[in-house]
Amino acid sequence: MTYHAKLTRAMALLSEQPNAIFMGQGVLYPSTSMSSTFRDVPVEKRLEMPVAEDMQMGMAIGMALGGLLPVCIFPRFNFLRCAVNQLANHLDRLPIYSKVGYRPKVIIRVAAPSIHPFYPQAQHDDDDTGALRRMLRTVAIVTLDRAEQIVPAYETAAAADGSTLLVEYAHLYRDARASQSTTPAKEDHASWVSSFPTPRA
Repeated sequence: MTYHAKLTRAMALLSEQPNAIFMGQGVLYPSTSMSSTFRDVPVEKRLEMPVAEDMQMGMAIGMALGGLLPVCIFPRFNFLRCAVNQLANHLDRLPIYSKVGYRPKVIIRVAAPSIHPFYPQAQHDDDDTGALRRMLRTVAIVTLDRAEQIVPAYETAAAADGSTLLVEYAHLYRDARASQSTTPAKEDHASWVSSFPTPRA
């Protein structure tokens, strides 16, 4: 099965959790590269969100504290940045400052964007996995650079005691050879950026 097919399967399996709710942009209405992976998720389990990422993460935390299993969708890292306040200061730290009295479980799905064949420009081309690894203390971070990792990783996230952030790679969504593919190289992007003229002082 391809990377995309495995993601579709993982979303269908997650939707079998009685308390699962899928929330984000492009969850109910097709608008992102992730949208088609929700085709087997019942419509009543999908909550389309506005462009208000900080609010979305805050809602997910509240839902988790109320007993739901939010699957919180961010099509690109650059959108997730807008929710880092809730992610780092609240979801991640709540188990620490409550002495594990509260441990909300949110499954966060985010993609490192494709930069080929169409370059989405600097506001949409980032992979913040390394920065979030340094920032987060209790939220697990899992990178999915091979198709066979996907279903087990989402099953593990669903069974975990705490929250998990799963990083996907958008260039693999359309790759028929995704099961053998690896994390995208950044050399071409770095070379392109280095071609910019140096700003004047």
